Amino acid sequence: MDRFIARANIAHFQDLLARETDPGQRRVIEGLLALERKKLEVAESQARDQSRGPGNLGNIAKPSR
Repeated sequence: MDRFIARANIAHFQDLLARETDPGQRRVIEGLLALERKKLEVAESQARDQSRGPGNLGNIAKPSR
């Protein structure tokens, strides 16, 4: 859900930025856009971590016997 909302907010802020001409407003929108991009990055990282599932160690080498 967090990823969906972040993507929607990013699209909205990009649309606002494309139409806004006031430098002060553009800075505010750019800041909000940067925050949403960071939120999306974190949410996607968490989703990747969860998709590995319990007991799955990802790239950690298993000891040889």
